[in-house]
Amino acid sequence: MPEPGAQRAADAAVPLTARGGTVAQWVVTVAVAGAGIATIRPMGPGGQGLLVIVLFGVNCAVLAVRLVPEESLPATWPDSPFRTCWAALAVAAAAGLIAAADSGSSYLFAFFLVGLIGSRFDTRPALALAVLSSALCAGAVNLRAEPDERFAATLLGLSTGAAVLAGMAGRSRAQATRAAIEAAESAGKTARAEARTAVLAERTRIARDVHDVLAHSLAGINMQLELVDALVDTGDLDRIRAANGKAHDLVRESLKQAQWTVHSLREDSLSLVDSLTAMLESSGHRDALTIEGEAGTLPVRVTQGLLRVAQEALTNAARHAPGSAVTVRLECTDATAILTVLNGPPTLPEATVPGSGLGLVGMRERVALLGGRITTGPVTEGPDRGGWRVRAEVPR
Repeated sequence: MPEPGAQRAADAAVPLTARGGTVAQWVVTVAVAGAGIATIRPMGPGGQGLLVIVLFGVNCAVLAVRLVPEESLPATWPDSPFRTCWAALAVAAAAGLIAAADSGSSYLFAFFLVGLIGSRFDTRPALALAVLSSALCAGAVNLRAEPDERFAATLLGLSTGAAVLAGMAGRSRAQATRAAIEAAESAGKTARAEARTAVLAERTRIARDVHDVLAHSLAGINMQLELVDALVDTGDLDRIRAANGKAHDLVRESLKQAQWTVHSLREDSLSLVDSLTAMLESSGHRDALTIEGEAGTLPVRVTQGLLRVAQEALTNAARHAPGSAVTVRLECTDATAILTVLNGPPTLPEATVPGSGLGLVGMRERVALLGGRITTGPVTEGPDRGGWRVRAEVPR
């Protein structure tokens, strides 16, 4: 269903021949009828005057059809043979009025009738009816014209058919207007669908970010608290304190990651370099960031995506390679931004907090949404052999 604003625009833009009951149409109809009453002669109770009155009434009724919108007519009316027959009889009535009247503006009815036919009929029947009108009206005016006036009278009669062109032009404008309005409505629907898709995509991204913050940490906290519950009955205070301490560490880490998430979700987030620097310092890895090229101002989506990749990589390094050195390298070109997070082998016992197994999947999804690619895997050579590398490359 068209929106109210679009419908009002359509109603305002469609020509008079395509809509019914407008003020202008009423004014024209009343003006033509009034001019006929004032000028057409003879009009009287009998003989020729009565014939003129009857034909005048028929032509006024035909002219009033302009006030009826096509939407109000029966659905079968446009394809009905009766419609063409009715139009032909109306043309004959208009020509008959011209022939019956001795003077006046009787020819105006023919012009308006042919214009109406041009606006509401297909091209072929409209042209055929226009030719019929020209022929009948030319013959009608010649019946009463003086010999020296017949040429001008014939031209006047033939010119009634030309009004079909004005009607056809109005119909074309109406169709073009409707097509433009339909196209605008379709574009509006497409835009709304795209907006809904964008909202869903944003919800998915936020859900992924929330998962990164909560899934790992809450699972670990829950495990440590369950361990504390299990150890209470044993009275092993050292193990209880150790498990409780790990739970506190996980809470602090969760708060820190929540701050990163809120930061990365903000549209007015800091630059990628500043955000990475703050993230590394809060993780205890100072001077671990290396920049190659000019980072400049990256799109918000790129900054957010790379920050989430870095966050996940640092979380995995802290979980699976505690005590290892971490380096982060950001390479920027005119076309791409490449983030590499590298950690060495663990130097401390690996944490017993399990992961959800969805961290790498989430990183791949983020980078894919940015139109980039990501590679992850163990380091097999060099001083960091036994560690892990994450490399994300996305277009700028």
